[in-house]
Amino acid sequence: MSRLHLMSVYVAVVDAEGFAGGARKLHMSPPAVTRAVAALEERLGVKLLNRTTRYVRMTEAGQKYYEDAKRIIALADEADDAALGINAEPRGQLTVTAPVLFGRMYVMPGIVEYLRRYPAVEVNALFVDRVVNMLEEGVDMAIRIGDLPDSSYRALRVGAVRRVVCASPDYLAARGIPQTPEDLPAHDIILARGVNPANEMRFVRDGQPVTVKLQPLLSISDNNSAAYAAMAGLGITRLLSYQIAEPLQTGKLKIVLSEFESPPVPIHILHREGRHSSAKIRSFVDMMAERLRAELSLN
Repeated sequence: MSRLHLMSVYVAVVDAEGFAGGARKLHMSPPAVTRAVAALEERLGVKLLNRTTRYVRMTEAGQKYYEDAKRIIALADEADDAALGINAEPRGQLTVTAPVLFGRMYVMPGIVEYLRRYPAVEVNALFVDRVVNMLEEGVDMAIRIGDLPDSSYRALRVGAVRRVVCASPDYLAARGIPQTPEDLPAHDIILARGVNPANEMRFVRDGQPVTVKLQPLLSISDNNSAAYAAMAGLGITRLLSYQIAEPLQTGKLKIVLSEFESPPVPIHILHREGRHSSAKIRSFVDMMAERLRAELSLN
């Protein structure tokens, strides 16, 4: 068996968290998968997996080998794509990640269009409100909202969103419209922790930062729930503009203190550049970039 084949079997077993799952993924028999992993361990002279009757777990050496093997397999896939030519039909697995609400609103429609256009591709969508380690979790493309740290991935800016303070018209009619950030402590505050991790809101006045300490009436981890509470008239909240695009359009929420907003938050598509541009990644990035840049609520 070739070294690349043994790597592919090992990666499939780890991804499936078991030999049976890896065998199903590769359309191999479980004994053949077990023999392949054993042959790989014998070839390397190290133990890669700890096995029990219930699960398999990577050893420290197995974790490092898994990360390297994923990278090597990805490079081999890119080389195959390059050999087929730039006009090759996209095919294979594509893993995409984005924040939950953003993924539901903007990425999922793009995935549907993409799969209709390229039926030979299988998409795995990972919508989570955390920063995914793309290498460790086998992610081909990520959509990130916020400033990016330095990395070896290529970043393509496709839009920006605002941090907006908002409330329902009924709340503002009853309690008054805040005119400056310093007015906020006198109001009922709903803190969406994904946007406001601390009990404060930060603004900009005449180019200078302004921080207002707050005692929230409600702190909540879910942005949708924070928007719901604000629409129900419970208080004032701050969210990213895309998260409340629909209630802003319908008048269920109104923005206040817009003249004190901090700079917009950038949106990037992040993907592995590689020596060759994979047809499936290139086509998905191109299509998603076009869709996101056309969204008025993101630009």
